[in-house]
Amino acid sequence: MQTHPNEHFKGIRLLLLDVDGVLTTGHIVYDDLGREIKSFNVKDGLGIRLLIESGIAVAIVTARSSPALIRRCRDLSLEHIYHGIRDKAGLLAEILDQTGRTARETAFIGDDLPDLALMKKVGLSIAVADAHEAVREQADWVTPANGGCGAVRQVCDLILKNNGLWDGILKRFG
Repeated sequence: MQTHPNEHFKGIRLLLLDVDGVLTTGHIVYDDLGREIKSFNVKDGLGIRLLIESGIAVAIVTARSSPALIRRCRDLSLEHIYHGIRDKAGLLAEILDQTGRTARETAFIGDDLPDLALMKKVGLSIAVADAHEAVREQADWVTPANGGCGAVRQVCDLILKNNGLWDGILKRFG
């Protein structure tokens, strides 16, 4: 159900992110030694940093674990990293407790079937443009961009703009 984003983005104080297919394109690459290689979008990274610096909490909630993910989270100063999680929806209460946020103040970006249960429990459910059809149908909003291609940045910018934080950010940069 696609609605105008301004209706939902106001009041968001916590952004939850899946990784593969959201922060990445969903491709899994292995080098000749069997090490997993992930590619992250730098614009998504800046959006995440801007949220954190503006007092909006960001958390990773993903079923897979990888050293590349931990490195990226460290680079972004992300404190809330939940990896190797099979029951994402079951973890929501713990995340809310640790961040001091409510489900209504929470947005989640997902892309595939394991994300559906968590999408139903948050105030704003978002799918990336190339998400599975069932996820797009469940979402309150679908990003114009595909996962790993700036979709997270689009969401970050909308959160900042609809919470009165955008003008201050623009002043910082220019």
